[in-house]
Amino acid sequence: MVLVIKLLLLTCLWPTAVLTSVSSQSDHHHFHHHHQQKCSSMKKYNSKRDIKTRKLDSTKVRPLKAEQLLRIDNHDFAMRPGFGGSPIPVGIDVQVESIDSISEVDMDFTMTLYLRHYWKDERLSFPSTKNRSMTFDGRLIKKIWVPDVFFVHSKRSFIHDTTMENIMLRVYPDGNVLFSLRITVSSMCFMDFSRFPLDTQNCSLELESYAYNEDDLMLYWKHGNESLSTDEHISLSQFFIEEFSASSGLAFYSSTGWYNRLFINFALRRHIFFFVLQSYFPAMLMVMLSWVSFWIDRRAVPARVSLGITTVLTMSTIITGVSASMPQVSYIKAVDVYLWISFLFVFLSVIEYAAVNYLTTAEERKQLKKRGKVSGMYNIDAVQAMAFDGCYHDNEADIDMTTFAVHSEESSAWGRTASIPNLDATHIKRKRSLKGNVGRIILQNNHIIDTYSRIIFPTVYILFNFFYWGLYV
Repeated sequence: MVLVIKLLLLTCLWPTAVLTSVSSQSDHHHFHHHHQQKCSSMKKYNSKRDIKTRKLDSTKVRPLKAEQLLRIDNHDFAMRPGFGGSPIPVGIDVQVESIDSISEVDMDFTMTLYLRHYWKDERLSFPSTKNRSMTFDGRLIKKIWVPDVFFVHSKRSFIHDTTMENIMLRVYPDGNVLFSLRITVSSMCFMDFSRFPLDTQNCSLELESYAYNEDDLMLYWKHGNESLSTDEHISLSQFFIEEFSASSGLAFYSSTGWYNRLFINFALRRHIFFFVLQSYFPAMLMVMLSWVSFWIDRRAVPARVSLGITTVLTMSTIITGVSASMPQVSYIKAVDVYLWISFLFVFLSVIEYAAVNYLTTAEERKQLKKRGKVSGMYNIDAVQAMAFDGCYHDNEADIDMTTFAVHSEESSAWGRTASIPNLDATHIKRKRSLKGNVGRIILQNNHIIDTYSRIIFPTVYILFNFFYWGLYV
């Protein structure tokens, strides 16, 4: 009975307990869900506040890349602007910074210049509220189209790269482009040395597009004759720069057609003063020095021969030095004309003395034969004594005593002893007769060839100088 009552009570109380438990769980779940919603709303609020904060901080905004702003990836820059249409005009202007060197041996010149290109490429246009251009360095050049200008007849060239490559690219909002670079180029100069060193050389640096002929690219001077400017301080050691000028023309190639070509022309006039000091003036001195032999006693063989050989060798050295610094051309230069004619004058002065010496020896041999004082064998020895003793024999006694002194070994011992005081007396007499009359003796007893040479050689050389300088200067 008691068991039955307990079961009835348990049956009545169990539903109430279950409802209470379910109600408490429901309240707890509702509270937890409400808490999650509140946290989520707080996170969304904080996130929106962070976004507003980032928008207000302009330093955190990432700008567009140059490629994106210029839309480089949207176009094919392997093709020129306006491909298939009219040729694209490319303007050029040049500022010459310096002419570094002029080489006559290599026949070239080296020049440093600023080369600027101007063209329009609408593919590079970009929006700009203030119409400001954008400037870039050389890193963008490889991603866009640029003109392929090269230097005709150039031997060497390079773009300066200290501290970075000296390249500038400036793009304007409407698509106009300025491309500037600093270049040093060595180019050929076809020189004519027929008037060297009194010459004027005309050289030119030529610019041309390598791939695009006149149907695709029109190369022109941007500002006409004013497109070429030079530094005011350009100077060269051996040349004076007379003028710079710009010109244009066309070049034809049988396989590819006609191309526009631009010319940078400049005239160089050589300074003559250096060559006057190094070549002309020494040559003049050597020629005048060779004339001194005309005033030396005709029997002073060592003096006149050594003087002639010295002047000839000196002239050879001058000619060799000038030729070593010049290209080996097949025609005669102006300096060659002067030096070789000067060499001819020096050489003729040596030949002149050879003729004088031979005629003097022959004349004295005839005089000794006429006197008949010695035999024919002794005549030859006497002439040789007079020709090589370096003195002038001014009277018959001197000649007789000279002959006697040469052959005194054939005389007796008493004769040799007796001739000594007579010989001394003759020499004393000769010295007294020469004292104070050296100039008169030289003028009266010189050979007629020497007399005429003193007048003819200087006169002809002066006339040659008048003709030479009048012709070349």
